[in-house]
Amino acid sequence: METDISNNQVSSEEEKMSRSLKKFLLVLNGAMLGIGNCGGPLIQRLYFLKGGKGVWISCFLQTAGWPFIIFPLSVSYLYRRRKKGSRTKLFYISPHLFLACAVIGVLTGFDDFLAASGVSLLPVTTYSLIIATQLGFTAGFAYILVKQKFTPFTINAIFLLSVGAVVLVLHASSDRPAHETDKQYIMGFLMTLGASVLYGFVLPLIELTYKKAKQTITYTLVMEMQMVLSFFATAVCTIGMLLHKDFEAIPREARDFELGRAKYYVVMVCTAVFWQFFFMGAVGVIFCHSSLLSGIIISGLLPVTEALAVLFYHEKLRVEKVISLVLSLWGFISYFYGELRQIKKLRIRLQN
Repeated sequence: METDISNNQVSSEEEKMSRSLKKFLLVLNGAMLGIGNCGGPLIQRLYFLKGGKGVWISCFLQTAGWPFIIFPLSVSYLYRRRKKGSRTKLFYISPHLFLACAVIGVLTGFDDFLAASGVSLLPVTTYSLIIATQLGFTAGFAYILVKQKFTPFTINAIFLLSVGAVVLVLHASSDRPAHETDKQYIMGFLMTLGASVLYGFVLPLIELTYKKAKQTITYTLVMEMQMVLSFFATAVCTIGMLLHKDFEAIPREARDFELGRAKYYVVMVCTAVFWQFFFMGAVGVIFCHSSLLSGIIISGLLPVTEALAVLFYHEKLRVEKVISLVLSLWGFISYFYGELRQIKKLRIRLQN
C-alpha cells in the first residue's frame, strides 16, 4: 500500500497544468468533439439507410468504443512509471468518483437509445437541427447545477442557436421521409428532443462531478472517468440488445446490408470510433473550460453537419434550414467574440 501519496493528491507536476498545455488540450478535445459531432450522426444514419434496423445495435455502438481509451491511459501510466517508479498508481479514480461516473454512464446509455431512435427515423439535417436545442437545456442546467455565469454575448448566442432550432421545428413536418408515417416521424422528433434534453443535463452534471470530486482532476483522471462512463452506458445498451436478441440479428443484417458484409462491419467500427471521439471530446472540453462551451461547439458545428448531409445523402436544404444555419453561425460567432473580449479584459486587469 502506498503511504507516501495521498488518495486526494497527485504529484504537483501533474496537478498544475500550464496555460499553453491546457489550451492545446482544449483545441485537441474541441477537434475530437467536432469530428465526432459531425461524423457520428452521418455514419449512424448510413447504417439505417443501407438496411440496418437495430436501434439498440446503433445505440450500443455510440459508446462501445470505450476500449480505445485504454491506449492513451497505458501511455500515461508508462510515462508516470518512468518518472516515479514502483510508487506509480495504476488508476487515480476514487470509489466516490467511480460511482458518480457509473450513474452518469447509465443516463448516457438511455440518451444513446433516444438519439439512435431519432437518427433511425429522421434525416440527418433535421436530426442535427433538433439536437441544437440542447444548448438551451445545457445553459439552463449549467446555471442550476454549476452556477454558470452568463455574459450578454453568451445569452445572445444561446438565444440565436435556440431560435435557429425552433425555426426548423416549426417547419419540420415538410421534411418527413416518404416511406415513413406521420406517427413514425413524430416519434423520431420526440425521441431526438428527449435526447437533447437528457444530454443537456448530462454535460453540466459532468462539470458538477469535477467540482465536487474529492481529488484533483487531471486529464488522466478525465480519461479514466470517460472510460467508466462509457462502460456503463454500453452495459445499458447491451442489456437492451440481449432483450431484443439483436446480437443474433447482426450476421443476418451483415448478409443483407446493401453495401456488402465487409462494409457493414466497417460502418459499425467507424460508428464506434466517431462517437467515442464525440464523448471524449465533450468531457475534455468540460475539463479544460466548461459544459457550456461543449454545448456551444456541438451547436456551432451544425452548419458543417448540414452541409455534409446534403452532400453525401442529397437531403433537401429548405429555406427554414438555411435560416436556422445562419442563426446558428451568428450565435457561434457571438459566443467566441464575447470570449475574446473577456480574455482581453482579464489580461488588462492582470497587467494593472
